[in-house]
Amino acid sequence: MMSFRNDKLQGMTWSNETMQLISRIQEYKGKQGLFKQQQPEVLSALQKSAIIQSTESSNRLEGIIVSAKRLNSIVNKNAMPQNRLESEVAGYRDVLATIHTSAVYMNIKSGIILQLHRDLMQYATESGGRYKTSENEITETLPDGTKRVRFIPVPAWKTAEAVDELIASFLREREQGTINELILIAAFILDVLCIHPFPDGNGRLARLLTLLLLYQTGHEVGRYISLEKIVEETKNQYYETLEQSSKSWHDGNHDLKPWLNYFLVVILKSYQKFEERVGQITCSDQRKGWKAQKVQDVIDHFIADFTIHDIQDNAPGVSRPTIQRILNRLGQEGIIECIERGRNARWRKL
Repeated sequence: MMSFRNDKLQGMTWSNETMQLISRIQEYKGKQGLFKQQQPEVLSALQKSAIIQSTESSNRLEGIIVSAKRLNSIVNKNAMPQNRLESEVAGYRDVLATIHTSAVYMNIKSGIILQLHRDLMQYATESGGRYKTSENEITETLPDGTKRVRFIPVPAWKTAEAVDELIASFLREREQGTINELILIAAFILDVLCIHPFPDGNGRLARLLTLLLLYQTGHEVGRYISLEKIVEETKNQYYETLEQSSKSWHDGNHDLKPWLNYFLVVILKSYQKFEERVGQITCSDQRKGWKAQKVQDVIDHFIADFTIHDIQDNAPGVSRPTIQRILNRLGQEGIIECIERGRNARWRKL
């Protein structure tokens, strides 16, 4: 709410860096339709990978760690959660699926936010879908094990009012159309995190709301590339920019720009990864043997040793058995060698 109150956004000037980031993102958005015309098996593989990575990374950012085998089983609904951590994973899976399929129909309002939080926490606690009733703090654990308070959110008794004000302000600015939609989304997410409306799950909910709002503005790259994984890979900047932009938030004198530029970089990186994986595929790639060439190209770019999973991550649409056959052939030709066999087999270039 404080990012929108008193026409704060209307009075701001944006740096060249911010405007260049927005311009580059809009260019990628314009090419999004071309990317989505690639082979269906490529896009399907990217979607499956993004769902797993998003569920894993967003939960891991909050210290929720589940083994890869169990995570895959839960995400694919081949197993029921057996403990609190796995229950958190299952909830994120369900909300992610809801956003992927229904984002266009989900008008942002308090009821939707409560519903998403309820579904996020449904397997882990019965308190999901209700705003906090006691005060909470945003803390950081230091290397020596001690904790420090990074931010004190909105008091519990003001939470519902703050959320309603934020939503009304966001919708009003979006309707006016004078401020770029990406700036509005970044400001909205910062305010959600500063309000910290729930006793648990605020960070994960904010990342899910990010996807929801991006989909509603036509930025669908999160279907194919995990934004949450990019955030996890840059988590130091994530926490640093959040702290920088939340200083003086309560009185409306905070600086949105550090968080905004970080937010834009994450989206830009996701588009760049999308283009890297499918943007270079042309009709000629569909000729016989294109999969072998794709795997060969991926291997050529590896610096260290690699696994089948590493190849799958960079060659969507190429099945594991096909990769295995190509690896066997390259091994026979003396191009690579297997340095570790079994379930976790690894190879390296010669």
